[in-house]
Amino acid sequence: QVQLVESGGGLVQPGGSLRLSCAASGSILSIEFMGWYRQAPGKQRELVAIITSGGRTNYADSVKGRFTISRDNAKNTVYLQMNNLKPEDTAVYYCNAAVKIRIWVPPDDYWGQGTQVTVSS
Repeated sequence: QVQLVESGGGLVQPGGSLRLSCAASGSILSIEFMGWYRQAPGKQRELVAIITSGGRTNYADSVKGRFTISRDNAKNTVYLQMNNLKPEDTAVYYCNAAVKIRIWVPPDDYWGQGTQVTVSS
């Protein structure tokens, strides 16, 4: 069984920074991609950033130039460095990963429990 555990959320003032971490553990053969989603109150969950095992990245337009996603393949961990945070970044941030646990079987989608990020003065 695969588990994703997030950390690093909290309260920060506008213009501040936070670094989120998500570590995957369990019966992992490989992780094809890892990413971050967020969900603000009253809104649908949206993709923030994604990174493949080869290091290719993609970002939502709203965070380009401010957020950076990275990963440590040896530790099965993905990070999200968030700079110049804005109040509209306030949301619960969820880690997501496409994890392959068996040969000949497509990867499965796993989610973390979420971590709260609040940007307020």
